[in-house]
Amino acid sequence: MRNMLRYLQQLSIFALVCIFFLQTPVFGSEAPINVEADHMTSTEKTGLVVFTGNVDAKQGDVRIRSDEMTVYYTKADEENKKEGKKMTQQVEKLVCVGNVEVTRQEWLGTGKKMIYLSKERQVILIDNAKAWQGQNVVSGSKIIYYLDEGRSEVIGGRTSTTLAGSAEKGKKKPSRVNMTIIQK
Repeated sequence: MRNMLRYLQQLSIFALVCIFFLQTPVFGSEAPINVEADHMTSTEKTGLVVFTGNVDAKQGDVRIRSDEMTVYYTKADEENKKEGKKMTQQVEKLVCVGNVEVTRQEWLGTGKKMIYLSKERQVILIDNAKAWQGQNVVSGSKIIYYLDEGRSEVIGGRTSTTLAGSAEKGKKKPSRVNMTIIQK
């Protein structure tokens, strides 16, 4: 009986989190967010939800795939809570790690890590970041995609040299932004 009550409690928390998460406009549209994953963990006190295993999130024309996605919510306003007003939480940011792929219309971005900042409406791809627009590709250590403007900013960064027997081994040298433009 105790296990059944615990199971029902966990199930109800899961259902509430899913309903809330699916109704929160992460990418600025009123379209619902659909998330599929192998596993989900919700922590009410910290305001986060973690999806792991084959994560696939969609809202409107934006799709994110990764190994893991952590959703951070803003804290509920204490003043509204005291006054009995409806408490609302908003998605503050998303952090995705592992095989990250973000698509929006003809734009495709990949990297080992992605951070989405809700207030700034920016997708930031980090570590082996690449972006494609049609057949054109650009790469760098960081790519910032501005959702409202539909533009990208690519940053080179620094990489370690690994030349064997070199006095400069382990030194940081600037990397470059690389772009390939296909002309027809």
